[in-house]
Amino acid sequence: MAEGSPTVRRRRLGLILREMREHTGMTGDEVGTAMERSASWVSRIEIGKQGMRIRDLRDLLALYEVNDEKLRSDLEELAREGKARGWWNKYGEAVTGPYSAYIGFEAEASELLSYETVVMPGLLQTEDYARALFSNVHPPHSGDQVEQRARIRMARQALLNRVDPVRLWAIMDESVVYRRIGDSQVMHDQLKHLIELAQLPNVTLQIAPFTAGAYPGAVHSFSVLRFPQAADPDLVYIEDWGGGAFAEGDDARRYHDVFNHLRAAALSPIQSVEMIRRELNAAA
Repeated sequence: MAEGSPTVRRRRLGLILREMREHTGMTGDEVGTAMERSASWVSRIEIGKQGMRIRDLRDLLALYEVNDEKLRSDLEELAREGKARGWWNKYGEAVTGPYSAYIGFEAEASELLSYETVVMPGLLQTEDYARALFSNVHPPHSGDQVEQRARIRMARQALLNRVDPVRLWAIMDESVVYRRIGDSQVMHDQLKHLIELAQLPNVTLQIAPFTAGAYPGAVHSFSVLRFPQAADPDLVYIEDWGGGAFAEGDDARRYHDVFNHLRAAALSPIQSVEMIRRELNAAA
């Protein structure tokens, strides 16, 4: 299993605290007033966007009349772990906002269901492909920014080869295979890399072909993250150029259903690799 992610710990703690608050019948405003904080502070804690000081946690548990010492101790440990720094924090401003949160969740996921409409899935990109991709964004990145973002993308891929690797099921629109990112050598190496990764036992790759016509999920890219602990419910990350957004609960279940429809509409894993191989040979 992956080392504990502070992002996941903050979310788990927040879910527990929200359930406790709802059990008391108190609103976020009422809790904020009692804690001499704002309602937005309560909200940030409950959605896991902000870490918690142990002192604040103890005051909150006292407010909720939580006297179980074992539970209090476990929650304090979650708070401590939630304040830790993830490996991605060393990259500073290159990893901020929703992308930073996504990497944190991804770091502890046991399964990723990824659908891409425009470019190769990040975990399956070569370094040169990632570099070419980051070299063509708006506003433009500096050379150092491009290199830093490419390094981050490569570091994320350690998930595929760790002791207990993440299970990745990636579906791509057929256009992704043909869309040229970088020069011909970059695309050649990228397609070859896809074929090699598809042989890993924890990686399943499918192509949604043009012949499938319109199908659910054809509008935007998204990823469903599933975690090893039942205390961490599924989470969906919806990508956009504005930084992305998260969905959970019923929305996450709907995206999971959409992904199942995509699986049914896509070529089989064997057929998908054959299509990639044909494009690789045609471009040779």
